Amino acid sequence: MKNMMCTYPAIRHTTAGIFSRTVQTTLAVLLASLVLLSPVSYGQGSDSFPPVTDAMLQDPAPSDWLMWRRTLDSWGFSPLDEVNRDNVDQLRMVWTHGLGTGTGEITPLAYDGVLYVPQHNDVIEAIDARTGDQIWEYGRDHPEGLYDYVGVNARNNRNVAIFGNLIINTSDDGFVFALDAQTGETVWETEVFDYKVNTGTHSAGPIIADGRVISGRSCRSKPTYPGGGPEACFVAAHDALTGVELWRRQLIPKPGEPGYETWGDVPYEQRQHVGSWMPASYDPELELIIIGTSVTSPAPKFFLGGVENDHLYHNSTLALELETGEIRWYYQHLNDHWDLDHPFERLLVDTAVAPDPDEVEWINPNLEAGEVRKVITGIPGKTGIVYTLDRETGEFLWATPTTFQNVISNIDGATGEVILNEEVIFRENEQIVMVCPHLLGGRDWEAGAYSPLTNNMYYGVRNNCADMMATADFETVRDNPLANEIISGQQAIYSLAARARLTPGESNSGTVRAINAETGRTEWLYEQRAGTVSYVATGGRLVFGGDVNGRFRAFDDETGEILWEINLGAEVVGYPISYAVDGKQYVAVNTGRGLGGVGTPEIRPSGNANLFIFALP
Repeated sequence: MKNMMCTYPAIRHTTAGIFSRTVQTTLAVLLASLVLLSPVSYGQGSDSFPPVTDAMLQDPAPSDWLMWRRTLDSWGFSPLDEVNRDNVDQLRMVWTHGLGTGTGEITPLAYDGVLYVPQHNDVIEAIDARTGDQIWEYGRDHPEGLYDYVGVNARNNRNVAIFGNLIINTSDDGFVFALDAQTGETVWETEVFDYKVNTGTHSAGPIIADGRVISGRSCRSKPTYPGGGPEACFVAAHDALTGVELWRRQLIPKPGEPGYETWGDVPYEQRQHVGSWMPASYDPELELIIIGTSVTSPAPKFFLGGVENDHLYHNSTLALELETGEIRWYYQHLNDHWDLDHPFERLLVDTAVAPDPDEVEWINPNLEAGEVRKVITGIPGKTGIVYTLDRETGEFLWATPTTFQNVISNIDGATGEVILNEEVIFRENEQIVMVCPHLLGGRDWEAGAYSPLTNNMYYGVRNNCADMMATADFETVRDNPLANEIISGQQAIYSLAARARLTPGESNSGTVRAINAETGRTEWLYEQRAGTVSYVATGGRLVFGGDVNGRFRAFDDETGEILWEINLGAEVVGYPISYAVDGKQYVAVNTGRGLGGVGTPEIRPSGNANLFIFALP
């Protein structure tokens, strides 16, 4: 793999073509006029609704949870400390609220005493944050046959955004839209793509970066409808008050752009499925949007022009200019043959960098130990490897595994170049290899958290592997019994099939790991049979998180000791948050449809979807 980190002087987009592709509703056009002419306009709030500003998003009040991971640096940290180590054992459920069937991986927003709760199929509810009473509900009318094009993953609705007095989201049918936060009425909507032509999937919502709606998407392709081509794979910016598109950054290079040559002789229209299907992070000082990307389709590169090609910008971290979407730099984490995506949250941290050589596997030899750097850190992909990069330049600083993996054999510390394990690279049809982790990952869409009080990041990481086969034939009965068993775990979109199992030598699937951002040391490790999910850290020196067996727990952030636990009766798949109303702290999380018991067949969790709210008596 070549050119693991690269800085570009400019990759420019002109806006003329962009605006011609944007379809505005009449209401959005009227709104644009109102913004210019009216002293009280949408986005500016009212006496009863203080508008959310960029300043508030960049430094939110402790009581608020205004975006997916609460802050633009994606920490998943709440400074609230009413609930703490000494009293968390008194935590009680204060109300619960049923959610739409199929709802799973969601994040409520909390502002001004209201929770804004995204759900399956583009439903959004506004709920009184103290009582659980519904204030309004929005439901979107979808075209018939929509999910035949975009797939069922589009039904996910992981997060929404807030700006001014608008709740902003991306829709299953290819729009970005804004609702009045007080009434749920549509204020504007803009078509981002025609789902019948360039099929995309909005399974996660946007963030707001200096008044711009920043959204990514999966770009879906499947044998019956190959609609996830290069023009379906992009990150877009829209004006948060009007919905006008400002730019879009394609994730598969166009002819003439740097990186186009990395796909070899694959025809341009057959280059597909490099998505950005999780929310971005944003550094307002550097004016950089930091976002990750996914695997290609098909995943085995011998199906896609050859294993020697890098296929940019799949499985990469991209630093995009706020104003234009130009790529300032990129770092490719993996030339991925196994659907081991790298689109997950990037933690933006300012920290001393002094990786411990006894615990960190790959270190840049030119690093000055102890130097304070602006870094991107965390576990960005399914391999479970922590990467720490310089945020300004993309320079590789250090990396280390958190679970057993056998796809990367080495990382050149000086250059950041990733060296793959040749033994597990697919080179022919029907080849079977054992790959660790499984394609559901050492981690997947679940989010970790970072606490500035400990300088630790907290992740749920799983121990799993797969017997995996590269194939485009999912109909033929094989003579090989193993192949027939593997084929039942088909992932046709990636030309892969997989049979999951626990990592050899492991009896536990789930772990929670506290990793120091300065040294890379594991400060504590908790292990259990059931897979672990998402986490939030708090000023009360607690880390809250759940598992696929229905347990929701509070850990001591320094020791990992379990201080409180409850069985919620279904997979705890939501992203937990903490908020306050009138000085009282609450903790919120939801159950629903999730991963199930991968490698632990005796764990058969319910998929019932409910929102649970906890507080002290």
